Amino acid sequence: MITGFLIFWPLLAAFLLLLFKGETVKKAALAFSLIELGVTLAAWFQYNHNPKSDNLNLYFPWIQSLNISFDVNMDGISTLLVFLTSLLVPFIILSSFSKSYKNPQAFYMLILLMQMALVGVFVAMDGFLFYIFWELALLPIYFICLLWGGEGRAKITFKFFIYTLFGSLFMLAALIFLYLHTPGQHSFDIKALTAAGAALPAKAQAVFFWCMFLAFAIKMPVFPFHTWQPDTYVNAPTQGTMLLSGIMLKMGTYGLLRWMLPVVPQALHDWGYVAILLSVISVIYGSMVAIDQKDFKRLIAYSSIAHVGLIAAGIIAFNVQGVQGGIVQMISHGINVVGLFFICDIIASRTGTTEISKLGGIRNVAPVFALLSLIVVLGSVALPLTNGFVGEFLLINGIFQAHAAFAVFAGLTIILGAVYMLRSYQKVMLGEVNSLTQNFTDLTMNEKAVLVPIVLLIIFFGVYPKPLLDLAANDVANLVLKYNIGLIK
Repeated sequence: MITGFLIFWPLLAAFLLLLFKGETVKKAALAFSLIELGVTLAAWFQYNHNPKSDNLNLYFPWIQSLNISFDVNMDGISTLLVFLTSLLVPFIILSSFSKSYKNPQAFYMLILLMQMALVGVFVAMDGFLFYIFWELALLPIYFICLLWGGEGRAKITFKFFIYTLFGSLFMLAALIFLYLHTPGQHSFDIKALTAAGAALPAKAQAVFFWCMFLAFAIKMPVFPFHTWQPDTYVNAPTQGTMLLSGIMLKMGTYGLLRWMLPVVPQALHDWGYVAILLSVISVIYGSMVAIDQKDFKRLIAYSSIAHVGLIAAGIIAFNVQGVQGGIVQMISHGINVVGLFFICDIIASRTGTTEISKLGGIRNVAPVFALLSLIVVLGSVALPLTNGFVGEFLLINGIFQAHAAFAVFAGLTIILGAVYMLRSYQKVMLGEVNSLTQNFTDLTMNEKAVLVPIVLLIIFFGVYPKPLLDLAANDVANLVLKYNIGLIK
């Protein structure tokens, strides 16, 4: 029942916001999101105490004529992704407290509705249900970007919508194809789909592999399916960008792990290296383009392409180190990128620009902000004892087991990331103040309430990653060893 609550509470909370007016809307939305976080932590403790608890499952027949069920379950992997969602949404809502949005009820309702869909994606155990939540997650963010985005938002948001919808149609076709190959009374149950996928001939597995990969690669995004991302991230309101980068792209990496790789083992063996190659290209491409960026927000957008490329490559290697590294890095990247976009938003709100060349000297007038920003940047570049290091170390280890040359190029993310992040920090925070930054004020209490916990999480999970590693360890080992399809040479 806990899993059902985590899905339906944000839905109920979204409609409860209709009871509030003015400034109380955002406070109510924050309170509702904190309740979700508290229940998520209870689910974490429940899973640690009894992984097979009935409280973590919810099942009932839904469309019986097609043997489709409302089947949701939380294992260690799902619990971590639900935790990431429930952790970041309060930060995202709190980060908006200094802003006034037209029609705040609709704005915060859409955030909570998106949270509902995201949680559904991470716990669905029925393929059709997974697809429904996948599509539902697109609608709130589309309207957030369309209604509260920047100049040219209609064209940019339409491109984003068409891209992701196009990929989703391929995923739906692949799931229906596999559903029709399940024995007896056809089923979308994940176990039935996995058994049917493994029994398919190699060519049919390859078709399923690439249809699913296309949907997930667009969502992450991975080169060359990334072209919607930078403009959307820059144009969206900061809270929309945080939802996209911090949580929504994890739908793609989670989909690889849960719904693609275990289902078609022969296709992974035949085509996995091509998928890893595209992911590694994303690492290099995203990093090189980030180095050349003049706008801080766009730089962070391209850095996200590099980070998610590394995550995808490690997961596709499908060994214990790569998969565990991918899961840990999904959590770390979500925390770090929300912090980075919030830093960018603070700079933009005080100076009116995110153009790097126009900034400088912020450390001289806002030392607390500069210090906290430095820690977030160091987490992003994977400095040891920060959260980014743990996941990247495991990822590169896992990729190395699959192919040493890929690991060498993937490992360049550490060097290139340091180049673009530290150089941008130097130009934005250090040096002398100018006309735009001379009156820059330090953090308000609301801003500290967002940045300080993010910094503490970066340090805590960097020094003590055991809670993240232990929670999913058994599920990762069972998943990898059960199918024994890793790309280890």
